[in-house]
Amino acid sequence: MSFMKRIFLFLTVNILVMLTVSFILNFLGVSGYYKGYMGPNSSLDIQSLMIFCFVWGMAGAFISLMLSKVMAKWMMRIQIIDPASSTGSGRELVTIVHGLARKAGLTKMPEVGIYDSPEINAFATGPTRSNSLVAVSTGLLNRMNRDEIEGVLGHEVTHIANGDMVTMTLLQGIVNAFVMFLARIIAWAVSQNAREENRNMIYFAVTMVLELILLLLGSIVIAAFSRYREFRADQGGAQLAGREKMINALKSLQGTLNRIDTEHAALNSMKISGRSKFISLFASHPALEERIKRLEQNR
Repeated sequence: MSFMKRIFLFLTVNILVMLTVSFILNFLGVSGYYKGYMGPNSSLDIQSLMIFCFVWGMAGAFISLMLSKVMAKWMMRIQIIDPASSTGSGRELVTIVHGLARKAGLTKMPEVGIYDSPEINAFATGPTRSNSLVAVSTGLLNRMNRDEIEGVLGHEVTHIANGDMVTMTLLQGIVNAFVMFLARIIAWAVSQNAREENRNMIYFAVTMVLELILLLLGSIVIAAFSRYREFRADQGGAQLAGREKMINALKSLQGTLNRIDTEHAALNSMKISGRSKFISLFASHPALEERIKRLEQNR
């Protein structure tokens, strides 16, 4: 994806967020949450602040979700496989995904695509169960056999069937809103103890620092829930594709990662957590060893 396209996409998303939020806030009549702003008789309108933070927190998350499939296609340069005209390995990939999707109870088949990358990766995205995409890297296709690929695809289809994209968006929006609300409440309280001429500067400085800290803490909560949904997706993949195929897919990935730098792989291959306990708090995926162990225990 070219640099100009990335800039255009970034600006488009942010403009959409700003327009959407402005429209909703005006519709709700929320023009501000300070009365008297930073003057000597200033006060905080808690109800307006709650609405302000909720709208801003959720709007960005849901607009990103609505654009997730389009953004993935553009950024990853995904080649969508046409089920009607595809042949060979492309047709086989579509057949596997659609077969798993039917077993998972999906009524609208996901789009299936391939993108050129040496990383061993596959992902599912899209705003709803009926508007989704399953994408697979060439690196994964070159390193795994058919059964292992089916296990991976079963995992990704389960994400769609479980509505994980929407669930994670809701959680992210709630965390965003909570962070904005708490940071502003604390910043306002701190600024009231300062001189009037310094209140504005102190309020914004404290807000920025608190948002960074609270977002970092919030990301730990989001990552923990993400790891939980990965375990669920593993179980779903085992049910759809077969437990041995799911286990073998993870073992195949583990074997590949053992031959390269583990910490580097943690950032580039299916977002697997590294060995550091601190880093693992922010990992969106559990350690492969733990995922394999859980599947083997549930034979």
